[in-house]
Amino acid sequence: MRMLVKSCMTTLLLSFGLMAGAAQAADQQESPEQVVRGSVQQLMSKIDDRQQYYSQHGDELGQVVEQTIGPIVDWRYTAASVMGKYFRPASPEQRSRFADVFKQTLIDTYAQGLVTFNYKSINVLDNDQQRYQDQATVQMDVVSDSGEHYPVSYTLKQRDGQWKVVNVVVNGINLGLTYRNQFDQAMRDNNRDYDKVISNWSPEDVDLEKGGDDS
Repeated sequence: MRMLVKSCMTTLLLSFGLMAGAAQAADQQESPEQVVRGSVQQLMSKIDDRQQYYSQHGDELGQVVEQTIGPIVDWRYTAASVMGKYFRPASPEQRSRFADVFKQTLIDTYAQGLVTFNYKSINVLDNDQQRYQDQATVQMDVVSDSGEHYPVSYTLKQRDGQWKVVNVVVNGINLGLTYRNQFDQAMRDNNRDYDKVISNWSPEDVDLEKGGDDS
């Protein structure tokens, strides 16, 4: 199933990308909100006015996506969260393999939508919420050319002195929970065959335009 709402999935790419450079920002003791706000220009300089070029150079686009997302997402943590109750019974090799597959499928999904999304503005809101010293929430509003608003909420955790993304909620849909439910269903449908589920893993179609209240 590949009928993803590309504009919304690309909103996620933009969202993650805005936090590129988080490692350097952490050293300067910037807040998560400052990290997001200060990284907008870095991402825009990579993709502005280059959609047509990247639509014809998929390999380069994939590299840009990985360079932008890879360093600021805690892939091991998010993959373990998606596996949920199936994480502990899995072998170390299966855990590692799923983390790699999970990362690659999401990067591929974001890259597919990157060249099709047209945005009018990206606004980091002034409401950084830091309930714990090592965990924070940052809110953002992405407005498309058609005037549609996509609220984005990130959960970040501080890992080894760096802020890392561990979950994203877009337009009311909690992606971490959505993918965890998908993994659980796949395991039940395939008699807990880890290798089969991992080999066939693909992010489920999520109509983010409908929103939700899974958060």
